Amino acid sequence: MEAVSTSSILPHGKVSGLNHRSFNQKSSMSCPQTRSFKSAHCYSSEGLKGSQLLNSIEKRNPVGQTFSSAGAYTYVGSAVESPTHAVEEKVGVLLLNLGGPETLHDVQPFLFNLFADPDIIRLPRLFQFLQRPLAQLISVIRAPKSKEGYAAIGGGSPLRKITDEQAHAIKAALEAKNMHVNVYVGMRYWYPFTEEAIEQIKKDKITRLVVLPLYPQFSISTTGSSIRVLESIFREDAYLSRLPVSIIQCWYQRQGYINSMADLIEEELQIFSKPKEVMIFFSAHGVPVSYVEDAGDPYRDQMEECIYLIMQELKARGISNKHTLAYQSRVGPVQWLKPYTDEVLVELGQKGVKSLLAVPVSFVSEHIETLEEIDMEYKHLALESGIENWGRVPALGCTSSFITDLADAVIEALPAAKAMTTQSTSKEFNMDPVNYAIKMFFGSILAFVLLLSPKMISKFKNQLF
Repeated sequence: MEAVSTSSILPHGKVSGLNHRSFNQKSSMSCPQTRSFKSAHCYSSEGLKGSQLLNSIEKRNPVGQTFSSAGAYTYVGSAVESPTHAVEEKVGVLLLNLGGPETLHDVQPFLFNLFADPDIIRLPRLFQFLQRPLAQLISVIRAPKSKEGYAAIGGGSPLRKITDEQAHAIKAALEAKNMHVNVYVGMRYWYPFTEEAIEQIKKDKITRLVVLPLYPQFSISTTGSSIRVLESIFREDAYLSRLPVSIIQCWYQRQGYINSMADLIEEELQIFSKPKEVMIFFSAHGVPVSYVEDAGDPYRDQMEECIYLIMQELKARGISNKHTLAYQSRVGPVQWLKPYTDEVLVELGQKGVKSLLAVPVSFVSEHIETLEEIDMEYKHLALESGIENWGRVPALGCTSSFITDLADAVIEALPAAKAMTTQSTSKEFNMDPVNYAIKMFFGSILAFVLLLSPKMISKFKNQLF
């Protein structure tokens, strides 16, 4: 199968000068630790340059995007000279998020962009040339089912609208603190792409930048993927390579975030007739087990610590409900983090749990995983399994305490901004040319036979639906 061309995937015009590649479409500090989690803290970048840090991240903890001072990441390199009085200081804040299809027509190309990301589907080096054909196959097979989900929530994802609202709210919160900034939104897999946001940052002649990912916990597949895009863009641009940047890897430990989550949970518990009997059910987006065990993704440890901190805050308020954590949204024929949300819901029903409050802990905006997967699929499964009273905590969105804390995070991270210095993050593939050519030839034949065989297509359908 031929790789899809950029023009066929991007229904809109390409931004001039941007390379869409696969698109077809506070000083540096560690996060404070409360418990002794194996790799839960956000690693300091001290002594590491861009490529060195990314390489170490593949083994332990990938670098992340922006947001919150807990775990601010600054690129170590020669600091750009401080602006003189003759140069106006222009501060930018770049919010990074996943993106989502805004119409049903956008679903398949959005899925292509998602699965074409090597941080989402990690192929062996020998088969990396199959990334785009494989992404095309999966996106075509999965699109009909995904369209049903988006149709059920109004025909598209509300993520862009909500993220824009968060951007405006953060800008207003910063201005209320006498800090004037330009706030930009960059999505990883749909419009406005990160490349477009960076292009606008250049046009606006921003002199200092804070990158703020809207993912509380760090993962290779979210923050890590977006930071690789940034490094690629900055490495190839003379202006951007000298731009002082501060990137915050994770912010799940910030007290403002913890308090905001506890506020929402406490409020929703009061809706139940017997609040003390309600099981608090944290549902987080899953990642493949291999990311954690083989690539050193800190996501699971950070998630467990995050739940611990939220429950500690609730206990301090006199709320001692039972709670549990499970992972949702698994895709494909690989093992994902357990326990799985759907399986745990059935088990809870069988154990006699009658009241349950679902908490989407890894999402700060409403989108298909909350509005369709949790509100519809999991609610139906829970009620069918014997749970009688169901509730769901809304995503944080533009909750004032949450937005205020993000604004504080930006202010705390800004002084640490330094020039992003990167080198090529790819290692040389050291193999005899003849052997490499032979393996590529036979590997190509084998891969295409497998991908196009009826049995393999059938297997993909079974695993993806």
